[in-house]
Amino acid sequence: MRTGWTLGSTAQKMAEDSANHAVVAALAPICVQKFNQAAESPAKLVALKKVDSWEQDTFIVKGGWATFPGNAKPYHNVATACAHILSGAK
Repeated sequence: MRTGWTLGSTAQKMAEDSANHAVVAALAPICVQKFNQAAESPAKLVALKKVDSWEQDTFIVKGGWATFPGNAKPYHNVATACAHILSGAK
C-alpha cells in the first residue's frame, strides 16, 4: 500500500492503467466468444497456436475479433489477452 502524496501525473497514469485493465478484462472474454463462434473456429484455433506467441495478437486483430461495434480500430491489448486465453498460455 502506498502512503504519502502522489503527483497528479502519476495519479493520472495510475487511473489510465486501471481503466485500460478494466476494459481488457471486460472485452477479452467477448473476443474469445467471437472467435469461438466464427466459421471454422477449430481450424482457426489450430492456426493460432502455430503462430509465434508474439504474433498471435496480430492474428486476432486480422480476424476482426478484437474490433467492437462503434470502434473502427481494434483494441490491441484485448487482442493480446484474447490470444493468451485461446492459446491456453499460462
